[in-house]
Amino acid sequence: MTWRPRRVQADRLRAVPLETVLGIMGARPDPADKAKWHTARGVLSVTGPKFMNWSRGFGGGGAIDLVMRLLELDFKGAIGWLQRHFPDPMPPSASSFRGPKDLQLPMSDPAKVEIVRRYLLEERALPADLVQLLFDCGRLYADYRANAVFVLLGSDHTPVGAELRGTAGTSWRGLAAGSRKDLGYFSVPAPDANTVVLCESAIDAVSCLALHPGCLCLSTSGARPDPAWLSSLIRPGYQIYCGFDTDPTGEKMAQAMIALHPRIKRLRPPQHDWNDALRSRPA
Repeated sequence: MTWRPRRVQADRLRAVPLETVLGIMGARPDPADKAKWHTARGVLSVTGPKFMNWSRGFGGGGAIDLVMRLLELDFKGAIGWLQRHFPDPMPPSASSFRGPKDLQLPMSDPAKVEIVRRYLLEERALPADLVQLLFDCGRLYADYRANAVFVLLGSDHTPVGAELRGTAGTSWRGLAAGSRKDLGYFSVPAPDANTVVLCESAIDAVSCLALHPGCLCLSTSGARPDPAWLSSLIRPGYQIYCGFDTDPTGEKMAQAMIALHPRIKRLRPPQHDWNDALRSRPA
């Protein structure tokens, strides 16, 4: 490729809307400010082709700069990343990543599975059989940034969102763009369970199951007292426990949940959260 086609290609990729790129990366638009996006490297302010991260003191213009900054790639690497995701002359409209009904799950990257697996087994002490079960049934996968992607499923067992957990470099957590956590939740398959434990995160749900085998352990994706799907679980024959963290927020949200749904009982993790309890368990 001569310099002129390279320049044409670079100009095309540089013009990809920043919101489109952020959506592909799994960044989340701020619900209160459409110019702000929550990324693995902090909050970005986006104005047209310009972006700025005030907390880390960097900014730039165009999709190439954005990819270089957020993925820590050089110019050639950023061009390659954009070319793989936007091979056609016309990239998807930025508006397609804004609507709350348009879920944008991160792209799966099988090459990153072992990084995610190692993090979950070694750093989080999750049982290997449970981690493998989640990979096998598609409720867990690795994205291109080696994030662990825990899929939220709706009532018809289709994805409605995903919890993201950073496993390489800086530890972080978030939701896939367009996630609708009031429409579904993450859980470890347990078809015959009649005891349900509500946890604050996917990793806590897996940890709780390791400590309480036979339960249906699921994540509310944050301490929330009344997810829209919760009432469907409250039925005869089910014992439901609120297993939120033992911190002020967890206790407050648990009290609010039990006030709204008196049949739910409190089950406190023996440490701050279920994963802390699992990691402290004697080998």
